[in-house]
Amino acid sequence: MEESAEIGIFGGTGIYDSGLLDNPQEIDIDTPYGKPSDKITIGMFNGRKIAFLPRHGKKHTIPPHMINFKANIWAFKELGITRIIAPSAVGSLKEEFEPGHFALPTQFLDFTKSREGSFSEQGKVIHISVADPFCPELQSSILQVTEKQDVKMHKDCTYVCIEGPRFSTKAESRFYKTTGADIIGMTLVPECQLAREAQMCYASISTITDYDVWAEKPVTAKEVIETLSKNVEKTKKILTELINKIPKTRECSCEKALAEAEF
Repeated sequence: MEESAEIGIFGGTGIYDSGLLDNPQEIDIDTPYGKPSDKITIGMFNGRKIAFLPRHGKKHTIPPHMINFKANIWAFKELGITRIIAPSAVGSLKEEFEPGHFALPTQFLDFTKSREGSFSEQGKVIHISVADPFCPELQSSILQVTEKQDVKMHKDCTYVCIEGPRFSTKAESRFYKTTGADIIGMTLVPECQLAREAQMCYASISTITDYDVWAEKPVTAKEVIETLSKNVEKTKKILTELINKIPKTRECSCEKALAEAEF
């Protein structure tokens, strides 16, 4: 492929256009798994080639359970991307995780039901380790940036990923809270594990938009969008500094994820 990039950004709810790139160009990519969520925008930022893909499509037309995660990851891999930054919207499972704060997941609990979570195919079985699902180098860079910007970032979080597109019942929300998890969302899985199979570094930056219904405060899509719109500029500011902060060479083990995973 003629086009290439170094860092990929999946735009989450509320971030459909990064607005960061110089000389942006849209490219259309086909993959063995179908089309990605939308056209991919490639451009330069401070001398680094960046690719941007809105996870739900530019007009937010793709619900979480229908995102073609395999196509999205494959398309980034085809572009030569080695690192993925993945902003997303989440609900809070703890009182101190307030709407408007950010969270950095280091673990996840998978409660999705119908998603294809592996590139394993007939004749090729992949057993990757996701004991630590996220890239420590990327996470370290994110923490350095958010500390400098005085952003309220909760670290070492556990993310419950549910199927969606509906929000939880009160009974489900109370159950998820008993697991010790901190935040809840609909898009982390299988995105992060597919990135690991593709031997790409991956880290999520989660914007907390609401208290999940355990708090007896029913969640509405309108509430989520309102909180996100207030936080979009903060997220873009984090991304702006983060791109500069990410090391140009990888010292993590993400690029060797398949070394002991394939039969």
